Amino acid sequence: MRIVIAGGHGQIALRLERLLSARGDEVAGIIRKAEQGDALRAAGAEPVLLDLESASVEEVATHLAGADAAVFAAGAGPGSGTARKETVDKDAAVLFADAAVRAGVRRFVVVSSMGADPEHGGDDVFDVYLRAKGAADAHVTRQSALDWTILRPGALTDEPGTGLVRLEAHTGRGAVTRDDVAAVLAELVDTSATAGLTLELIGGSTPVSVAVKSVAGN
Repeated sequence: MRIVIAGGHGQIALRLERLLSARGDEVAGIIRKAEQGDALRAAGAEPVLLDLESASVEEVATHLAGADAAVFAAGAGPGSGTARKETVDKDAAVLFADAAVRAGVRRFVVVSSMGADPEHGGDDVFDVYLRAKGAADAHVTRQSALDWTILRPGALTDEPGTGLVRLEAHTGRGAVTRDDVAAVLAELVDTSATAGLTLELIGGSTPVSVAVKSVAGN
C-alpha cells in the first residue's frame, strides 16, 4: 500500500511510519519544515514539504494521487493557542479530507481525541481544541466518497507500548501509549471493514489485532 500521513513529524505519526515501512508499505509524511525530513527518512518515510495551513485542495490532492490510504495525524500541539486549533486541528483536517475525495483516495483514517465534540462548551484552549476536532470529525463523516474511520485515543503517554488495548465505540476515560495508538492505526489503515466507525481507544487487555478485528464491520 501507499499511505500518505498528514502531520508526518508528529510523535504518533513517526511511530506509525516506522511500523508501516517495516511491513513493506510505501509511506509519505507531510511536513511543514524541511529540517524535519531526516526524522521521516529514518522512520522509512518519504518527506513531503507542504503547509496544510496555506495549501489549496488541489495542491494536497496532487500529493495524495495514487495513494491507497490517507491518515490525518496532524495537530497544532500543546503549546499552541486557540487560533491554530482552528487552522490545524479543524481546517487542515477538513482540507485533507476534501483533497482525499478530490484525489479518489477512499480509505481515510483520522487521529482525533476522546471528548471531541463540535458542541463542546467552554473557552479554554482545550475546549477550543475539542470543538475543533469535533467539527473536523463531523465534516469527515459527511463525506460519502471516503471509507473513513475516526480513532479517539484517551490521554497519551510515552511509556513503552504493551500491544494490549481496549477499542470500542465508548470506552470511558483512560490512558493509552503512543506506541499502541500507532499500532492500532497500522491495523486500521488496511482494515476497511472498520469504515464508518468512530472508536475510542485506551489501554486494555486485548491484543491490538484482535481488538481491531472485533470491531470490524460493527
